[in-house]
Amino acid sequence: MMKKIVVVGSMNMDLVTTVAAFPKPGETIHSLGVGYFPGGKGANQAVAAARSGASVQMIGAVGTDSFAQTLIDNLAESGVDTSSILRKDGHSGLAVITVEQSGENQIVLAAGSNKAFTYEEIGPLITWDEAYAILLQNEINWETTVAVMKDAKQRGVPVWFNPAPALKLEESLLPLIHTCILNETEIELITGAKVSGAEDAVQAAKLLLDAGVTQVIVTLGDKGCVWVGRTGEPCHVPAFRVKAVDTTAAGDTFIGALASASCEGLPVPEALRFAVAASALAVTRQGAQASIPTKQEIEQMIADGHVNRT
Repeated sequence: MMKKIVVVGSMNMDLVTTVAAFPKPGETIHSLGVGYFPGGKGANQAVAAARSGASVQMIGAVGTDSFAQTLIDNLAESGVDTSSILRKDGHSGLAVITVEQSGENQIVLAAGSNKAFTYEEIGPLITWDEAYAILLQNEINWETTVAVMKDAKQRGVPVWFNPAPALKLEESLLPLIHTCILNETEIELITGAKVSGAEDAVQAAKLLLDAGVTQVIVTLGDKGCVWVGRTGEPCHVPAFRVKAVDTTAAGDTFIGALASASCEGLPVPEALRFAVAASALAVTRQGAQASIPTKQEIEQMIADGHVNRT
C-alpha cells in the first residue's frame, strides 16, 4: 500500500501586491501589480508534496466566502485529496502579502476558518493507517496542533513540524516531534542559540535532539540547509544559484518536496537535494502554490546541476 503524507494545517487566499520598496509607517505608495494566489502553509506543503509525486490528504477548513471553493479546487488540481476539508461559517484564511522587488516579503494573516476547527472534528478524518507522516505548522489552533502531535505519537506516526510562524515551544512537546524543519529565525527563538550559518545551525539543532526531537533540518536560504539526526554525521546541502523573484512558499515547497522524497525512500542527502532544488525553483516564480514545481521540473533542475557549492 502506498503511504500517504497527511497535512493538517492552514489554507489561505493570498492577496499579493508588488512594490518597489516597502512603505514607511504612515506612507502611501503605489503597487506595481496585484495578484490572488491560493496559499496557506498547510495547503502549500500539501501541494508541494503532491506535485513531487506523493499521495496527499489535506485536513483543514475553509469559510463560506467566495474564496472557499477556489482554495479546494486548487488543491484538487494538484492531486491532493480534499474530501476531509471542513466548511466553517465566516471567512476563509486570508494573507495580505507585500513583495519587494528584491523578492523579500511582509505578510499579515487573517486566520478565519483556519482557527475555527477542533481536534474532535478532524481527528476521525485522518487516515492514520496509511500515513507515512503528519505535517503540521503553526497557522491553526495551537490546541488542535498539540492534540494531533499527541495522538500521532501514540499511534506511532511520525510528526513533521514546521514551527512557522515562529513560536517558543514547550520542552515537553519536543519528544512528540520526529522531524523538525525550521529556519534560522525559528531555531534561534526555540533554542536561544545564535545562528548565522551552517555550523551554528548544526549546534542549535543538536540542542533540539537533546530535548527529544529525532531529526532536525534547518533551512538557510541561499546557504542551502543542514540535517542533523541521532545517527550519522550532520549533512549540509548547498543551495542552487537562482534569481529570486518571490520567496513566498519557498520553505513550504522545501518541506513538501522533502516529505515526498523521504516517503519514496530516498537517502537523506538525496532527499535534501531534491527539496533544495524544489525551493530554488519556487523562488523564481510569483505566488505561493502557483510557484511550486512538479517532480519532473525538480529532477530536471538537479540533472542540470546548477548547484552553488560555495
